[in-house]
Amino acid sequence: MTNKKDDKIKIEVSTYNWGPCVVKVKILDDFKKVLLEEAKKNEEDYASKLAGQIRKETGYSEESRAKIIPYLSPYLGVYDVAFQRYQNKEYEFGKPEYALTALWCNYQRQYEFNPPHDHDGKLSFVIYLSIPDPLKKENKEYKGRSCGPGGIQFMYGEGTRDCISYMSYFPEEGDMFIFPAWLKHWVSPFNTDCVRVSVSGNVLDSAPLNQIKKGNLKKEKTEDEEYLEELKEKL
Repeated sequence: MTNKKDDKIKIEVSTYNWGPCVVKVKILDDFKKVLLEEAKKNEEDYASKLAGQIRKETGYSEESRAKIIPYLSPYLGVYDVAFQRYQNKEYEFGKPEYALTALWCNYQRQYEFNPPHDHDGKLSFVIYLSIPDPLKKENKEYKGRSCGPGGIQFMYGEGTRDCISYMSYFPEEGDMFIFPAWLKHWVSPFNTDCVRVSVSGNVLDSAPLNQIKKGNLKKEKTEDEEYLEELKEKL
């Protein structure tokens, strides 16, 4: 150490991530297209299985899931890379192998909402397929401090003022959030007479994602995988 005024003292600083790892990515159009097309075939009523105050929530069939899994899998791979960076260490026993346990489509309408809740499984995700322009206008005119009408909020911990324990976000079409299934979250209602469409799902880490049905799902590398390989290299 020196007393000279012009000399600068160099101090090394390290910061550490705390709490859950939440990742947001933008899905490609081919993934969005297959989710929308397969949702039209949904027949199972999921509303009774969920916490949401939403009238129409429908489950994807096994056949639809088989078509969707090849598109979904690489995005979970991106989460794995981000999670290792977040915790500043690699997986001790290799990367997890995931199994898709639930997949459903939400059609949120005027005044409907999702109360604070969590999900089953290891990870959960939500993908936004349609955000109508009237809802975007309502949200833009909102004057409060949260994400506003139609937004999603995540909350963790005791809410201490000097730490980050809350995240609030108004989504755009194509946004995908991947997060720990136990993380509390909720969705705000809106006043606009329109329908906001999203897809949610849960995964376990006990079986390979590409073996969710009997046998392996053989597939060529998709455009999503190529895009996500580039994304993982940037993380």
